Amino acid sequence: MLRHVIAPARRFTQIPHEILRHPDLNADAVRLLCWQLSLPDGVDEPLSKTAERAGIRKVAFLRAKGQLKAAGYLHEWREQGARGLWATRQLVSNVPLSPAEASTLRCGPPADTRPAAGEPTVRAVGRHPEKTSGENTSNPPPPEVPEARRLVEALPSLDARLSIPRAMLPELAGLAARWLEAGHVAESVRDAITRCLPGRGSTIHRPGGLLRYILREVPPVAPPPMPAPPPRLATLRECESGRHTQPFLFRPLADEEICETCRESSATSPLDHPSPATFGPALARAALRKGTPIDA
Repeated sequence: MLRHVIAPARRFTQIPHEILRHPDLNADAVRLLCWQLSLPDGVDEPLSKTAERAGIRKVAFLRAKGQLKAAGYLHEWREQGARGLWATRQLVSNVPLSPAEASTLRCGPPADTRPAAGEPTVRAVGRHPEKTSGENTSNPPPPEVPEARRLVEALPSLDARLSIPRAMLPELAGLAARWLEAGHVAESVRDAITRCLPGRGSTIHRPGGLLRYILREVPPVAPPPMPAPPPRLATLRECESGRHTQPFLFRPLADEEICETCRESSATSPLDHPSPATFGPALARAALRKGTPIDA
């Protein structure tokens, strides 16, 4: 293997061989770290912005970011500012750091420090200025937003023709979030999309535009179905007074066992002088057989 190397006179970065030959860092992770270490002092660029400038896509970026964190070259902290806004602070270094060492570099030494005995020591070589980012500076999103994002990203599994360009995912997720905020559930959104799709044999040339058209208007949420009224006869009860010539049904107000007419008759008529008009022919005949006088 022949090599021809010319040492650059300016605009170069010294990168340890441990980074370039690290067995647990892929090419994207090495490029991200080298790019960050090459930035001038005072430049505050989030790691995601570096990945965008380097042409590293989201999935590859997340994998590379995880490798850098596992190897100790990247550390992150979530913190809330004075106005309640959340932010992610990031620290990259050209040597692996433990969480305790990274926290020391982030916060600095304790304020109440006294000079140590002996000669001063030289600062460890390879420390890199702290990198802070403004990522995620807003409050955590409402639950409808992540759910809408998952719903839209899963639409190709609903229908293989719904291959959505990644650039349209935020817009479609925002439209789906409006459905969820209005009270619809994810299943009803999928059902609405399925009803509007062309037949299985048809080709969808612009699935993103079709989904935007379907989700642009949010229909009102259908009210839950009213429970079926009970059968009319189920609320009726047979009068047990024995004063009717045939079964007589009435609707009780509480737990009464005789109808209102029989209750009123019992309250106004003497019990030992029944009236045929009140008690009916059957009871009148029974009274005559017993020799009980009947008022005319």
